[in-house]
Amino acid sequence: MSNFDYLTSWLKERKITEVECLISDLTGIARGKISPTSKFVLEKGMRLPESVLLQTVTGDYVEDEVYYRLLDPADIDMFCRPDPCAVFLVPWAIEPTAQVIHDTYDKQGNPIEISPRNILKKVLRLYADRGWKPVVAPEMEFYLTKRCEDPDLPLQAPVGRSGRQETGRQSFSIDAANEFDPLFEDMYDWCEAQGLDLDTLIHEEGTAQMEINFRHGDPLHLADQILVFKRTMREAALKHNVAATFMAKPMTGEPGSAMHLHQSVLDQQGQSIFSNADGSMSELFMHHVGGLQKYIPEVLPLFAPNVNSFRRFQPDTSAPVNVEWGEENRTVGLRVPDSDAQNRRVENRLAGADANPYLAISASLLCGYIGMVEQLSPSAPVQGRGYERRNLRLPLSLEAALERMENCRDLEPYLGQKFITGYVAVKRAEQENYNRVISSWEREFLMLSV
Repeated sequence: MSNFDYLTSWLKERKITEVECLISDLTGIARGKISPTSKFVLEKGMRLPESVLLQTVTGDYVEDEVYYRLLDPADIDMFCRPDPCAVFLVPWAIEPTAQVIHDTYDKQGNPIEISPRNILKKVLRLYADRGWKPVVAPEMEFYLTKRCEDPDLPLQAPVGRSGRQETGRQSFSIDAANEFDPLFEDMYDWCEAQGLDLDTLIHEEGTAQMEINFRHGDPLHLADQILVFKRTMREAALKHNVAATFMAKPMTGEPGSAMHLHQSVLDQQGQSIFSNADGSMSELFMHHVGGLQKYIPEVLPLFAPNVNSFRRFQPDTSAPVNVEWGEENRTVGLRVPDSDAQNRRVENRLAGADANPYLAISASLLCGYIGMVEQLSPSAPVQGRGYERRNLRLPLSLEAALERMENCRDLEPYLGQKFITGYVAVKRAEQENYNRVISSWEREFLMLSV
């Protein structure tokens, strides 16, 4: 049975009448078409304008000079083929519906270079070519808020079962998480129906801030799951008349939301290459950390993709502000959790919850890979508080980070010049769009004072 025959059988067994055909654009937004199952089976995929991949978060496009350099001026279609390993139910839909994530190709059958999912597959091939198998375990933080129709108004904590808004910091509080039990029951039911590998639910530090942990597994499958989970979480929240947001910093005075990435690497026998036979840290592990330290600042826009993302990195915001590393240390960007030798891993704490999961996972694994190939050495591990360390600081703004990424020639052989140019152009267009908006801070403090 071919892969597509398997997918057809899967849809038929579940009496699916509608298929949401999805791809991820550079910003992490799911784009595509909704098709009757009969048409989906007949066409074996879909066609989309390749320009979809260069849309900004506001729906605009990059400047013409870049657009026509990267894309055909006739705005031609790309060919999107469904991945039978990336099919999920849509439990909140009225009719039996499935969502199928697609890969993108040009007319000659070549993978589209600026597709986020293709970038991750490209990085995973680098590992496979050396007999290595990376494993990741993402942690997704997000806020529940009152629904708010006016974007000029600050977000507020929602009202829970008790009829009261949450106040103060409630880290790891069971009762505070239970305030939203009906919502999370739906979320867990829907995720189970979709086969998402969820682990634990945690109340995080912020007011009505939560965290969902995923079980460790294949990076591509987990990136797919995060794309689906974000849709699922938003739908569950809307059903209960609240909102779920994955903005990196949605509320003034509250901690930001991250996508922490635990990553390790196995050999072909399933043994960790991060540990020696005696259980100590291997040279490959140290090189992996060295690569993360050297190259994360060069690809920071893949972890912090929006203007808002950089608000997480301000002082006293509970987020790491450097690429220092340390064992059991949450004040540095790269934490090595306490574990046995087989489960030794590094936790990249720098990615925001707003990052495209395909690109954030790609970047994190790529930085570690280059470190192992180039045999890079890390700095000395940090003992104690690491927030004040300034030697390995990150770029402080999206503009500075984009310039650094654009000028890093070491990345081109891996990510491709076309992808780097397209990604930087999309983010610069978003930055220019943001610069045109007059903020409430300006109205409050400048309107009658200067």
